[in-house]
Amino acid sequence: MSITKETELIGMKKVSDAVAYTLKEMKDHAKPGMTTKELDDFGAGILQEFGANSAPYMTYQFPGWTCISVNKEFCHGIPSDKKILREGDLINIDVSAELDGFWSDNGNSFVLGEDIHQHQKLVDASKEVLQKAIDNIRGGVKIADIGHLMETEAKKRGYKVIKNLGGHGIGRGLHEEPGELLNYKNRFDQRRFKKNSVVAIETFISTASSYTVELSDGWTMVGNKGGFMAQHEHTIVVTDGKPIILTALNGIWN
Repeated sequence: MSITKETELIGMKKVSDAVAYTLKEMKDHAKPGMTTKELDDFGAGILQEFGANSAPYMTYQFPGWTCISVNKEFCHGIPSDKKILREGDLINIDVSAELDGFWSDNGNSFVLGEDIHQHQKLVDASKEVLQKAIDNIRGGVKIADIGHLMETEAKKRGYKVIKNLGGHGIGRGLHEEPGELLNYKNRFDQRRFKKNSVVAIETFISTASSYTVELSDGWTMVGNKGGFMAQHEHTIVVTDGKPIILTALNGIWN
């Protein structure tokens, strides 16, 4: 969507605070021994207190309030009472929701407890790539140039990007114009970021794979060549200068 009046910005801030606070609280609540279903139920309770609805459920009938992916699951992991979190797990939580007709999205990958499997370097790389990308987005900048920046920064750190996942426009629905915002340069893509538009910018930084494939559950994505992936995501408003980070409350850069 494009922000055309103050009430729209207020609506976007309200739903963004809901998803960002929920994501932060879920990360802080996650403990070894807990199931991903218990963690999802905890997040569901917070979203319901805000009066917000699960965006993946509303849009796709996803079987959970949030997506929780663990270790070799890259994204869209289904919360389960059979999946138990363990010390050192690489966890990704993606929280998106609708509130009063406005939609927002954010995500965070983190290591649970002690980094016994050495995932923190990947997590840090993903956070740094997201920060660089957002710092360089403003009205008029080519979308493909930001994709190029993201892939270049990932490669500098020894990682790959996933080429069949991307950020997206958001605001009045979960996925809107300008469509997919990829983590690499598509030289045929002439689109530019527009001032006042709302977009979800997300990283997909990988150790081994360049594409994801879907598991038989119809949701969970893993790497085509295995390995691990970190994802971090903010919903932002594009301006003439630094973007407004609507989901800053999630604290993923802290």
